[in-house]
Amino acid sequence: MNKLSTVVALAGFAAFSSAWAAPFSQDGLPAAVHVPAGNKVALETVGAGDITYECKVKKDTMDQHEWVFVGPDAVLSDRSGKAVGKYFGPPATWESNDGSKITATQLAVAPGGSGNIPLQLVKANPAMGNGAMSGVTFIQRVATKGGVAPASNCAAGNLGAKEVVKYQADYIFWKAM
Repeated sequence: MNKLSTVVALAGFAAFSSAWAAPFSQDGLPAAVHVPAGNKVALETVGAGDITYECKVKKDTMDQHEWVFVGPDAVLSDRSGKAVGKYFGPPATWESNDGSKITATQLAVAPGGSGNIPLQLVKANPAMGNGAMSGVTFIQRVATKGGVAPASNCAAGNLGAKEVVKYQADYIFWKAM
């Protein structure tokens, strides 16, 4: 690589990096998962990890079966790729590396596209511990990739079986202004 192509490559990277650093906007999201006015973005993370499902008897039936969501296990990284926390459950818990953590109550979901778990808006419960999660009011799950229930058969012969699927999503943490 000569000096000119190195400069061009670095200039392209700088343009990409500044585009990546653009502030988060709700404009392209379904209204159902918009955070109410009076809140501002406090932290943007990318969650990458696993979701576990278990084969169970379908609720209110005796002879039908389905894959049921058990819980997530993901690393939360900031936009530079540095691990800043984790997301796990049940109950769904977001924990910062500083030890502060929150649980939340689901308010709304919207389709995340074929093969992807839904977008989600949750209202945060009061934080446990002081730190990054203190004062968080809402969390949005957006830009989902994967994570849907397994395509494999769930039947009487494999009741109780668990399967793990990979997923990724952006988790946007909001605080009151």
